[in-house]
Amino acid sequence: MIEERVKEILSEISAGNCFHEPVTLVAATKTRTAEEINRAIQAGVTDIGENRVQEFTAKYDEVQGARRHFIGRLQTNKVKYLIGKTCLIHSVDRGELAETISRLSLKARIVTDILLEVNLGEDSKGGYPLSEAFNAYERLCDTEGLRIRGFMAMLPLEASDEESGKLCNQMRALFEKARAQDENIKYLSMGMSGDYKLCLAHGSNMIRLGTTLFGERN
Repeated sequence: MIEERVKEILSEISAGNCFHEPVTLVAATKTRTAEEINRAIQAGVTDIGENRVQEFTAKYDEVQGARRHFIGRLQTNKVKYLIGKTCLIHSVDRGELAETISRLSLKARIVTDILLEVNLGEDSKGGYPLSEAFNAYERLCDTEGLRIRGFMAMLPLEASDEESGKLCNQMRALFEKARAQDENIKYLSMGMSGDYKLCLAHGSNMIRLGTTLFGERN
C-alpha cells in the first residue's frame, strides 16, 4: 500500500540525517498515475518530482497539494514548460541550460530555484564533474533569474558502499563550502530507493524515492 510505505518512510526520516538536519522526501513520480500520486500526497508526501517534461505537464492539473520538482535530464527547448511551475529544478548540468532558465525566468519576472547536478564519474549521466562543480557554482551564483539552492548527484550503480560513502562525503564537503558563503544553499539532493540510507548517513538532506513508495514500475 502506497499510504503505508509513505508513512513508514516519513517516520524513518523524521529524526533527520546524520547531522540531525531535516530531510525532504521527494516522491519520484515517473510513470505513476495521478491517482497514485494523490494517494501519496494524502498520506503525507509534500514534494513530488517528475523526470520528463511531458509527464510533468500532463499531470500538472490532475495532482494537487504538493510542491513540484523537476528531477530529470532537461533539454533547453523544454525549459519554457517548467518556468513558474516548479519549486526546484534539480538537474541543471551545464551553463547553456542555466542561461536558458535565467532568460526565461527574467522574461516571466520570477526567480527559479535550481540545484547544480554533479556527475560522480558516470559517462552516461549529465552533470558537472565533481572537481569543477564549485567553480560552476561560483560562475552561476550571481546569475539573474536563478537562485542556486544546492547540489544534486546520483551515486554510480556499480560503486561499493565504501566508495559510495567517500563520494557522499565529497558531495557534503562541496555543499558545506558553498553554504559557508551563501545563505541560499540549503539542499544536498542525493539518495534514491537503493541507496538513500547510505546517503542520509553521509549528510544528504533531500532524497528522491520512487520504487520504495510506489512499488515496482509496470
